[in-house]
Amino acid sequence: MGMSSTIVTRDDVSVVAPALCSARGLLRAPVSLATWRAFGQAVIAWVWLLPVGIAAVTAVSVGVATSLVAGIGLALLIATVWVAHWFAVVEAARLTAQTGVDVAAAPRRRRLGTGFWRAAVTPLADGRAWAVLGYAVVGLVISSVALAVLVTSAAGALAGLAAPVYLYSAPLRCTATFVGGVVLVWVVAVVAQSSALVQVVLARALLSQSQTAQARDAQRAAEAARRGAETARRDAEVRAAHLAQTRTDAVEAADDDRRRIERDLHDGAQQRLVALGVDLGVARRQAATDPAAAVAALDHAHAEVKETLAELRDLVRGIHPAVLSDRGLDAALSALAARSPVPVQVQVTDPDATAACGAGAQAAAYFVVAEALTNTAKHAHATCASVEVSCAQGHLRVVVTDDGVGGADTTAGTGLDGLRARVAALDGTFDLVSPPAGGTRLTVEVPCVS
Repeated sequence: MGMSSTIVTRDDVSVVAPALCSARGLLRAPVSLATWRAFGQAVIAWVWLLPVGIAAVTAVSVGVATSLVAGIGLALLIATVWVAHWFAVVEAARLTAQTGVDVAAAPRRRRLGTGFWRAAVTPLADGRAWAVLGYAVVGLVISSVALAVLVTSAAGALAGLAAPVYLYSAPLRCTATFVGGVVLVWVVAVVAQSSALVQVVLARALLSQSQTAQARDAQRAAEAARRGAETARRDAEVRAAHLAQTRTDAVEAADDDRRRIERDLHDGAQQRLVALGVDLGVARRQAATDPAAAVAALDHAHAEVKETLAELRDLVRGIHPAVLSDRGLDAALSALAARSPVPVQVQVTDPDATAACGAGAQAAAYFVVAEALTNTAKHAHATCASVEVSCAQGHLRVVVTDDGVGGADTTAGTGLDGLRARVAALDGTFDLVSPPAGGTRLTVEVPCVS
C-alpha cells in the first residue's frame, strides 16, 4: 500500500502523482496530464479555499468569543458547523473532478435525539464537522505554499529556458541557466503532483470517513443483517413447527369428524332405514289379510321417514349448513340462536364486511358459535348468552359469552379442542376464559382470506 491504507492508496498515488511511483512517471512528468491537473487544482484550491478558510477562522473565533453574549456566538457556531458539511461535499466533488480519484465526504452525524435543543447541539458534537473546518484552514495554508512554490519555480523555469535569447553573448552562463531551467521544469511537475497528493491525503483524513470507520460501519451492518437473518430463520422455524402442528391437528380433527359422521350414519339414519324397510315389508304382507295392521305399519314407517330426514338434516348441518351458503353468516347464526334452548342475543357489527370474508373464515365462525352454544345449553346452566361478530383489520372476530357456571376446558371432551384445531389450521387465535367463579367468554379471530 501507499502512505496509509486509511488515507491514501497506491492507486491514488499512481493517478495523482505518477512521478513518485516510477522512473517512467518521473521522466514523463512535464508532459503528464496529472501535472496539468495538479497545477489547475493548486490554482483553484487557493482561489476557493482563501475565502472559505478566512470565513472559517473568523466565524469560529467570533463565535467562541461571543458565545456568552445572548447566545449569539452559539448560534454562529451552530450555523458554521452546519455549513461545514456542505463545504465538505463541494470540496470532495472538486477534488474528485480535478485529481481523478474518488474523494467522498463523510455523512452528517445523526441527531442525538428529538427536540429543538438536541437538534441544535448535534452539529456541535460532530467531530467530523470541526475536522472539515480544520481542513479549510490547513488546506488554505497548503494551497498557498504550493501555489507560491509553483509560481516561483515556473517563473524560474521559463527564465532558464529563455536564456538563449538574452544571454547569447555569454555562452557558459547561458548554458548553465538553460540547464537550470530544464531542471526546474521537472521540479515544477513534481511539486505540482506532490501538492495535489498532499491535498488528497488531507481530504481523506479530514473530509472523508476513514477506512477503519467504513469497515466498522460495514461490520455493524453485516452484524445487523446477520441478526436479522437469524431472527428470520428462527421465526421461520417456529412458523414451520406451528404449521406442522396445526396441520396435524386439522387432520386429526377431520378424522374425528369423519368417524363421527360414520357413527351417526350407522347408529342413526342407517338403523332407521333398516326399520323402515321392515315396516314396509310388514305392511305389504298384511295389506290383503289385515288392512289395519298394514295401515299401522305404514304410519310407523312414515314417522321413521320424518325422523330420518330430521337426522340427516342435522348431520348435513354439522358438515356445512345450507343456510350459511344461501343466506350468509348473520342468518346462520340467527338460526343457531333460534334453536338454542338458552336465550341468545346475536350482534353482527358490519354484515357487509362480514359477508365479504372468506368461506373458510365464516364456516369456522359458525361452528365455533354452534359448539359454544351447545356447551352452554348442556354444561353451563346459563340463563342467557350473547354472540358478537365483527370484521376489522382483515380478521373475522367472534365473541361468545354466557352467564353460566364457568369452568369450561378445551381438554374436557366438550368439542372445544377440535374447534381450536380448526381455528389454528386457519392461522387464527382461540382464547377461552372460563373461571370457576362463573361465566365463560370465548374469543376467536381468523383471517378473512382463509
